[in-house]
Amino acid sequence: MSLRLYDTGTRSVREFQPRNPGRVGVYLCGLTVQGPPHIGHLRSGVSYDVLVRWLRRTGYDVTYVRNVTDIDDKILVRGEEQGRPWWAIAYENERVLARDYAALGVLAPTYEPRATGHITQMTDLIATLIERGHAYATPSGDVWFSVSSWPAYGELSHRRPEDMLSTPEAGDKRDSRDFGLWKAHKSGEPADAAWTSPWGPGRPGWHIECSAMARRYLGDAFDIHGGGTDIMFPHHENELAQSRAAGLGFAEYWVHNGMLNLAGTKMSKSLGNTLSVAALGEKGFGPAAIRYYLTSVQYRSAVDFSEDALGEAQAAWERLANFVHRAAEALGAEATIGGALSPAFCAAMDDDLNTPAAVAAIHDAARTGNTALDAGDDAAASSAAAGVRAMLDQLGLDPLDPHWDDPGDAKLTGAVDALVKLALDQRAEARARKDYAAADRVRDELAHAGVTVKDTPRGPVWTVD
Repeated sequence: MSLRLYDTGTRSVREFQPRNPGRVGVYLCGLTVQGPPHIGHLRSGVSYDVLVRWLRRTGYDVTYVRNVTDIDDKILVRGEEQGRPWWAIAYENERVLARDYAALGVLAPTYEPRATGHITQMTDLIATLIERGHAYATPSGDVWFSVSSWPAYGELSHRRPEDMLSTPEAGDKRDSRDFGLWKAHKSGEPADAAWTSPWGPGRPGWHIECSAMARRYLGDAFDIHGGGTDIMFPHHENELAQSRAAGLGFAEYWVHNGMLNLAGTKMSKSLGNTLSVAALGEKGFGPAAIRYYLTSVQYRSAVDFSEDALGEAQAAWERLANFVHRAAEALGAEATIGGALSPAFCAAMDDDLNTPAAVAAIHDAARTGNTALDAGDDAAASSAAAGVRAMLDQLGLDPLDPHWDDPGDAKLTGAVDALVKLALDQRAEARARKDYAAADRVRDELAHAGVTVKDTPRGPVWTVD
């Protein structure tokens, strides 16, 4: 079975066929770094990390581009509010973003271009649009894309230009629906927030950035373009229109992830309803639990965030991690390497990245493995543990990956291990002298503390509930 993806442009699930056999170009709209990221921002990065990992596992050579918008009206506003250079605001938040991506196990993209490093490519593309009659410069130095010049406008979002709400008149553009490609430098704006262009000093509009950077790193046409559903219109619609109007093939597939909501409202900085990785960590939710939470929901589905749901995800992740650690301790870590992905897991991933079904297949394998460990069936337990590790690794969640090691957690785990071993030794001594009442008390006290003890042919084993 081959990979199938939901293409927003056609509103259908399509079999994925790359433009060039064996090679895939992927572009993800990254973040505008006017403020620190929250887990709603990070969802697209995690979702695309899962997609890229699966493409590579399937055998594709993937070039993955995820941009950073480091010049924008909002960034200039933050700089003015804080009395700091706009570029310092952008760089500070970009570093926090990189830290949080790394904490969640998101692999680095092939290229991560900044908008400010590609002004030349943007002005070249704007000049092409003017030459082809799809854009115009005004006396004020602004450049606008002419929506009426492109009859296919609305093909991605399935909206007709005549049905769209007009934006307020701005400057001397010809039609209220036209969107900005180049913004003339205004009095009072920082001098270093302007670049030279054929139309005078200024800075690029948001939409032209991605068209220019995608072309720079992936060529005139590429395979997959994505981002959140919140930017499908107008951002992606405008990208598609200006790129096609410039004569570029642009993206073959549009893959959008759903939003992460808080109390039914999209998580956003402007609304103040945000949660960062660090803030959740202070509440006891580790990065692995957050990644499991974001991954265990199909990427296209909206997610209504709650701490209860995150707590359930953390408990589910810990059950899988406990099984893998238990198997590695009983059989040796080498016995958990080189496992195969189950057919159910592969079928789920090929079905538009159906990660809920993929995660269910992992839990099924873990239950089988725990049963085999209890029965002393080392071969079956090893096979199950290796398979669970392989499938979790495909989702970026291998519990034995050193990335998920936390020194503080390791110390706590070591202390718990030692205390449980001491209690089990006392239980064994009580059973040896046939003081079964004392042995049962030890078992019951451990159970009260959340430690379940099972007697197996190999000896007693324990798990944390």
